[in-house]
Amino acid sequence: MPKKYRVTLTAEEREQLSATLAKGKAASRALTHARILLKTDEAEGGPAWTDQAVCAALDVGLCTVMRIRERFVEEGLEAALRPRPSSHLQPRKLDGHLEAKLVTLACSEAPEGHARWTLRLLAEHFVELEYVDALSHETVRQTLKKTKLSLG
Repeated sequence: MPKKYRVTLTAEEREQLSATLAKGKAASRALTHARILLKTDEAEGGPAWTDQAVCAALDVGLCTVMRIRERFVEEGLEAALRPRPSSHLQPRKLDGHLEAKLVTLACSEAPEGHARWTLRLLAEHFVELEYVDALSHETVRQTLKKTKLSLG
């Protein structure tokens, strides 16, 4: 099956990748991606290794090699060396003002029938007070841990 994405590096790109590898001062992933691009280079004078040979030599997966080749061809050298930005970033549920309200609630007396606040109880009560529409106990835990609050 013929390769859909063929890496053909220019002399400048090859020099840039070699210099990056010689310095060794980049992220491990970027160095591995540079090695993949250099080994799969099909331009004149390039080694033009097969994907399987690159996998065996650099101890990476076949999909990684194919993905790096594809990113180089479609997006360029810089994009192939850097990881994609995460698409799973969630906006913060609590800003500084709401965090202060949560700490104030945690420092207050526990509701009747409870000896102390639990994380789940704090989260439920915070939603009942209509500060937020939903809040997990894990968010409460992380917020209280960040403030180094000790209720014990």
